[in-house]
Amino acid sequence: MTIHELTWIKLTQAALEALVNRDLQQASTLIGVQLDSFFSTDDAVWLWDIRLNQARQDPRSLDWIAQVVTSNQQVVGHAGFHGPPDQMGMVEVAYSVVPAQRGQGYAKAMLHDLLYRARAEKEVQIVRATISPDNAASLATIRPFGFTYKGQQLDDMDGIEYIFELDSQSLQIEID
Repeated sequence: MTIHELTWIKLTQAALEALVNRDLQQASTLIGVQLDSFFSTDDAVWLWDIRLNQARQDPRSLDWIAQVVTSNQQVVGHAGFHGPPDQMGMVEVAYSVVPAQRGQGYAKAMLHDLLYRARAEKEVQIVRATISPDNAASLATIRPFGFTYKGQQLDDMDGIEYIFELDSQSLQIEID
């Protein structure tokens, strides 16, 4: 499979505020790329609100949390980590592809880039992915990267999730 070349655009606190207010035009202006309506869905606004609160509490979170991802100057989704590494050096990946762009390998390309970044960060020891058992697309996305199943958890919002982890020293960032 070919890896797409992606461009990552950091969301500023002001852009997150605009997204929470469903002001796509203002958010687009602030980051310099036209955002898809996907970024103003209820699920997305819920995420932007969480990330905005994180950024207010710890501005360094902006370097880790969701960023807008483009390919050939077209927005294909958003991806990042749930936050900076925790006290054990663990980061959790998160990625979402704009519906019109799904099935084209963008999620794998985003995950590839996230793993590459995690491997480059000395403070990252473990990369985690939590996925609903019925999310076949996301389960398929992580498969080529060598994640190990660690169990399951009950998430307040998403219900049961499988937990997968990778040791940062054994990250597989090449797709066969």
